[in-house]
Amino acid sequence: MPLLPAPRLIDPAAVPALRWGVIGTGIADQFVHAIHAHTVQRAVAVTARDAEKTRAFADAHGIGSVHASVDALVNDPEVDVVYVATPHPLHREQALAAIAAGKHVLIEKPIALNAADAREILDAGRAAGVLVAEAMWTRYLPQADVIRQVLDAGLLGEIDLVRADFGSLVDVDPTSRMFDPALGGGAMLDLGVYIVAFASSIIGPPTTIRAVGTLADTGVDDSATIALKTDAGAQAALTTTFGAVTPIEASVFGSRGRLDVLSPFYGPVGLRLSVDGADVEEWRDDAMPQVHDGLSYQATAFASYVGEGLSESPVHPHDEVVSVLATIDEVRRQITAG
Repeated sequence: MPLLPAPRLIDPAAVPALRWGVIGTGIADQFVHAIHAHTVQRAVAVTARDAEKTRAFADAHGIGSVHASVDALVNDPEVDVVYVATPHPLHREQALAAIAAGKHVLIEKPIALNAADAREILDAGRAAGVLVAEAMWTRYLPQADVIRQVLDAGLLGEIDLVRADFGSLVDVDPTSRMFDPALGGGAMLDLGVYIVAFASSIIGPPTTIRAVGTLADTGVDDSATIALKTDAGAQAALTTTFGAVTPIEASVFGSRGRLDVLSPFYGPVGLRLSVDGADVEEWRDDAMPQVHDGLSYQATAFASYVGEGLSESPVHPHDEVVSVLATIDEVRRQITAG
């Protein structure tokens, strides 16, 4: 009998069909494609800095309204939820504008540049009675639900160690978003948020954080090796870098077994489980034609939470969003301090 449970999926047709206003046209291209292809969610309005590119984006995705400003988009009565997909430093101001306009908001990761800004955004959403969530799409993938069930059932025993890596070879360009301090550059805010969020989902917030790393000539972190520990004794060993391609895998080790998330662990890929020395059991997720089509799962989940009247995601609550950024804040501080 298989040990790996089936994922508990939300029926995309059973949730409210929300009208999405999109700010930014970068990762939003993959997001809008995914929701139009796999959900009942629809992008109805868009705004971005470059008017020509914004119009082309709207035409490509069948979006009817192109707004000249963020203010116009968030105050559009035909928009139910705002998707903030701009560079990190813009998230706070744009999210707060959407919340003030009474809109639900999904904000690309990281939700803000630091934990204090994240808390401000999330508290504002709660006070306004709207749903605000970070677009940590990994939390909404089918494999994430399988992982939660494995942990809840205690199949791995007492959790001892989490390992995760995310390295990508990024050409050094001082003018690019990746290396520009003013644009929230650095490996930790771009790639590292995934590995810290994964560790958090397994062992919770750390009480001990140790980090070493390197800085690019522009002053942003371009690699980090991180050790985390909780009061319960569980640990995490995490690595991220702009200087090399790494396996992009994640693993959880417990007193009874191990669970591996296949590569790339941030997308819908699959799991490998071994318990009590038994043969390895593997489950692969082949439901989506492309990795980033998995972005659709978070949109369906978000709409279901709106339908339930929630102000935060039950699988990615506000306190954890802030805790992950607090960990990143400390990692970056230690790397900068040398």
